[in-house]
Amino acid sequence: MQQEPSKIKSDILLRVRALYLFFMVLVAVILVRLVYVQFFSGETRLNAKRLSSRIFLPDTLYARRGNILARDGEPLAISIFRYQPLFDFDSEGFQDTESYLKQSDSLAQLLSAYFGDRSTREYQRVLREKQRKARDTYRLGPEYDTTYYRDEGLVPLLIDLLMGRAQVTERVRDTIRNHRPTVLFPREVDYGEWEVLRRYPILNYNMGMTYTLAEYDRRIYPQGDLARRTIGRVTSHGHDYGLEMLYADALAGEDGFSLRQRIARGFSTRVGDAEHKAARDGMDVVTTLDLNLQDVADKALRQQLEAQNAQWGTTLVMEVETGEILAMANLGRAADGTLSERENYALSRSMEPGSTFKLATVLALLDDAGMSPDKVYETHDGEPVTVGHAKNIRDSHRGDREIALKRAVAGSSNVYFAKAFWEYYWQTGRKQQLSNYLHEKLGLGETVGLDSLGERSPQVTRDWKVPDPGVMLVKMAYGYRVQLTPLQMLTLYNAIANGGHKIAPVLVRELRHEGEVVARFKTHTLRERICSEQTLAIVRDCLEEVAKTGTAAPFFRDTTRLRVAAKTGTAQITSGEAGHYLGSMVAYFPADKPRYTVLTTIRTRQQAGKAYYGAALAGPVVKRVVDYLYAREHDWSRKLETHGEKRYPTRMKGGSVEQMRRVADELSPSLRAETRHGWGRATVDSTARVHVTTLPTASDAMPDVVGMGLKDALFLLESRGLKVVVRGHGTVVQQSLPPEVRVRAGETVTITLK
Repeated sequence: MQQEPSKIKSDILLRVRALYLFFMVLVAVILVRLVYVQFFSGETRLNAKRLSSRIFLPDTLYARRGNILARDGEPLAISIFRYQPLFDFDSEGFQDTESYLKQSDSLAQLLSAYFGDRSTREYQRVLREKQRKARDTYRLGPEYDTTYYRDEGLVPLLIDLLMGRAQVTERVRDTIRNHRPTVLFPREVDYGEWEVLRRYPILNYNMGMTYTLAEYDRRIYPQGDLARRTIGRVTSHGHDYGLEMLYADALAGEDGFSLRQRIARGFSTRVGDAEHKAARDGMDVVTTLDLNLQDVADKALRQQLEAQNAQWGTTLVMEVETGEILAMANLGRAADGTLSERENYALSRSMEPGSTFKLATVLALLDDAGMSPDKVYETHDGEPVTVGHAKNIRDSHRGDREIALKRAVAGSSNVYFAKAFWEYYWQTGRKQQLSNYLHEKLGLGETVGLDSLGERSPQVTRDWKVPDPGVMLVKMAYGYRVQLTPLQMLTLYNAIANGGHKIAPVLVRELRHEGEVVARFKTHTLRERICSEQTLAIVRDCLEEVAKTGTAAPFFRDTTRLRVAAKTGTAQITSGEAGHYLGSMVAYFPADKPRYTVLTTIRTRQQAGKAYYGAALAGPVVKRVVDYLYAREHDWSRKLETHGEKRYPTRMKGGSVEQMRRVADELSPSLRAETRHGWGRATVDSTARVHVTTLPTASDAMPDVVGMGLKDALFLLESRGLKVVVRGHGTVVQQSLPPEVRVRAGETVTITLK
């Protein structure tokens, strides 16, 4: 008989199957729920986003601002990162009070020695005070701001604690700890300093303390105040200026992006992310400024402003052929009397220039009106005269009466040019033609291209509908009723030095990024030619005469070393307080093949014992800059031939026998002289031998200066009390008084050089 299966076994099997089915369904439900929560639940995404936003914080990677450099790469403005550690004195590393006190004593001693701002005891007090406050944050009092904890949802807890309805447990203490970043160092430190400081106790993580290193991009100007108005400045209030403002976009670069993961309140660390974007540092701006020359110009200008107690001044140096600005010094006096780069006077001060404007007057008379350079006017020996409608016109010095153009430029005669303008432009009814010439031909009605740096527009009239057009015309002739900035005046003189080709000044050579040239800037032409070749030759000869015998002669009379062409100018400032003057000097050199043009303009007031005329006021600064450039460069003269027939001289100027012997010893195979001292004339024979003939030196007799250079001839003649009139340049070929005739002090002699 067959036995039926056990009913108990069947029940167990049924239950197992049911349980298995239940778990399978449960797993399926959980999986479905997980899939829903992960991919379809909007609430989950919202909560995840909220959590992520609390843990992962967006972080901007700031680009390093580009540098501003001198022409040789020396830094004028640079950006460096500086660091300030922010300490969490409520971190776990500070809970061991005994260890902390030992470590903090050593740290206090080291910080006191490093920074020197506090004593060791004071640092100990600060460190212990900060640690005590962090340790006792759970001791709540009315001084605690509960809004600080609002994000943590702890306001009810804090109220309960204050009301005594809750106990301060370890859990509560950990919950309400104050993780605020705390500054300990007295200042930010650079990377090198931080490398030293991070080895100190506590700072080397030997206690497990928490701190973060805050980075700050700081703008540094290594040259101090040198060329500051030109370089500019980045300000917190948005009033940037100079090259910092003009090239702000190129210098700024492009910021990057990253994420930071939160560690504690106020503390986070940077983490990698797919959306990470590196910052692109700014480009470097390479200027045309020559740092050494800028320093010389600044010191010379500063010294003269101090010596003359002047208000402000500017000195500019331009390279003739390229138009590059090699130096731009601007110094002004503050309320406390100190001098600093307060304003870019070279660009921002459009003022009546005075006699330096006579260059434009001469160009107009010769090139436009067709006046002969031999035209003579009576200048009345410095007495006031009336010219047309203008009264009380006078020259600032005596000694000239009937003079031609060359002497008028050299002596800076106001009367001469006032009469010329009246005759050639008023009496002929061509005053509008004059305006057109100044604007169209010379370009004096427009800026020179630095408008973005604050260059003021010039004011040269086109409209003659004024109450006194005749007076305006006459005063324009010697630099009044027109306004130009110093840089605009420099650009005009540079055009004469550059063969009549007027070019725009250049202040920035190129932009670089990571050493590679991104953009290169060159000058552009403002006027292809401002005058004819004939006019140019006359004007350049007149400007040379200013340096040899005219108002600039005290500084550049010695042509044996370097020939300079110059013009001085003095303008009485008619607006504002009385007794204020603008003194200027412009010079280019060498006169025959110009390389550099230099201008100095100084504003001052008339004071006892102080200069206010342009030559005495601006001349010493220009002289110092010219001397520096001459001494720095060594190729002003041609090199001597070492072989061939040009090895020895074929002629030699007369003069001091001692100096002639010294020169002949160097350049000639032999020398024959009657004496070693005195004055003589030299001849060179076909074998290059030098023969020196001694000249009589009676004190009351006219010396024979034919064959001498200007320096020796002037010394001999003026030592006898004679007044010397010089014509031409080179070697003396003729003298108005014959040798050996008796002469009296005060007698005039004319020497001609060729």
